[in-house]
Amino acid sequence: MDLRKIQRTSGGTFFVCLPKDWAEKNGLDRGAVVSVTETADGTLVINPKYNVERSPQVAVITPSSLLDRVIIEKYLLGYDIIQVQAKDRISPMDRERVKQASTRLVGLEIVEENHSKIVMQCLLEPSTFPPQKILRREYSIVSGVHRDAMTALLEGDVELAKNVVARDNEVNRLYFLLVRVLRTVIQHPGLSEKLGILPIDCLDYRLAASLVESIGDHSASIGKTAIQLAGAKIAENLSQQLLQLHQIAYNSHENAINAVFYRDVSVAESVRAEKKKIAFVFHEIETAILDLPAEMGRYLLAVASSIRRIYDNSLDIADLVMPKLP
Repeated sequence: MDLRKIQRTSGGTFFVCLPKDWAEKNGLDRGAVVSVTETADGTLVINPKYNVERSPQVAVITPSSLLDRVIIEKYLLGYDIIQVQAKDRISPMDRERVKQASTRLVGLEIVEENHSKIVMQCLLEPSTFPPQKILRREYSIVSGVHRDAMTALLEGDVELAKNVVARDNEVNRLYFLLVRVLRTVIQHPGLSEKLGILPIDCLDYRLAASLVESIGDHSASIGKTAIQLAGAKIAENLSQQLLQLHQIAYNSHENAINAVFYRDVSVAESVRAEKKKIAFVFHEIETAILDLPAEMGRYLLAVASSIRRIYDNSLDIADLVMPKLP
């Protein structure tokens, strides 16, 4: 940290000297123009290259067994162009990995391809994707996935269960998009102002998005169990207990996410108040399952455990809530 004293002219103008090394490194001299931007927290950002268009960030990677994961990593790190380059020919299997990875990432398109090279470019503009809107959309899908997963299970609807599992992919796409945007916001303070989000808030959004994505994963697991049960009838009393557990968990993540968006501590605390009720209903289900055949009991215990984890995720989301500033 370089501390400098503020000075004042006889005419009342405040000024502070810029570090010499910094000015020379950025090619500044007497008469040069820089931009000065005030952020929401009162910090001033001095940008010597405010009128210089940002050069695209390019990542060059080589084919490997982890190719799809490396592509996702580069996407999350904010690279604009991801180029897969092989010494000789890219194998059909690696081409398929590239295509599958690009379909999982919003805005990433293959723009060039030949026998030894595949070039992907991210065509989205971060300033058009406010993090709160992405999180709202992610949660909207997850909420529907959770509700439909339980409907599929309790009504024995295998086709709906398959649809639930498929929709979880869209949740993952939005999660990856949000992580990319948040990383970009942290790296570019000007974008933070434009999107109306402080860099310090990015951590909470990242955690909330991760927890919402986890709720989606647990809901998809319930959908997979419904497929495995293939429409098998669940005893009425156990069906009602599972429905009760689901309703508590569902209302909890609805309240938790609303508490995050509106910074409502009282609503967040209402989520914590359901903890004893969740434990009680879960114990009742465990007891009822003891009377079932082993395989059916194993499936339904897995469902109850997934619902309980959904509540735990909801509780973690609620814990992110900070009171509104006066």
